[in-house]
Amino acid sequence: MSFVPDGWEASSSELAGKTVLITGANRGIGEAVALSCAQHGAEVLLLGRDEAALARVYDQIIELGCPTPGIIPLDLTTRDPALYATLADELSGASVVLDGLVLNASVLGERRALAQTSPASWDEVLQVNMTAVFLLTRALMPLLEAASTASVVLTSSGVGRRGKAYWGAYAVSKFATEGYMQVLADELGATTSVRVNSLNPGAVNT
Repeated sequence: MSFVPDGWEASSSELAGKTVLITGANRGIGEAVALSCAQHGAEVLLLGRDEAALARVYDQIIELGCPTPGIIPLDLTTRDPALYATLADELSGASVVLDGLVLNASVLGERRALAQTSPASWDEVLQVNMTAVFLLTRALMPLLEAASTASVVLTSSGVGRRGKAYWGAYAVSKFATEGYMQVLADELGATTSVRVNSLNPGAVNT
């Protein structure tokens, strides 16, 4: 079911004057989202742990003649809340107001039975796919609330809505994504102009 009217297409200035931060922007879905937002006028902040790959996306955006993006090298396996708070302070110090936050970065981990999943793989998947989402959103919330309207979008998955064998920690993390989205949306909906949604992009060759 589509909620987009037939024939509708966003204008090239749809996001003009907006700032959107995208995690996992160095490849795949995150890269595609970053390029699309930039082509529709947004200043995009590219967050990921591979700085060389982020620079490649940066160059693509510049070549397209879009607003100059920012690069934020950050390893989301980091558990220290102070690192996320420091990022928020740096953005605030640069007078950044976030109109959009796309929480896309994910790791798949081991595709095997839960009983055979290593604790190290379990920890990494839950850290990147959920704990980092919580820490980053928590730190950036004042910048989102400073916008007239802001949107938080979390990348979900079909296995986060119906579990499947051998999808292990990834499926569990995406169930957590759905729950986090619903709780945060309910908390913010009545008191702020920040919208929170999840999006299942379906099968993607990345």
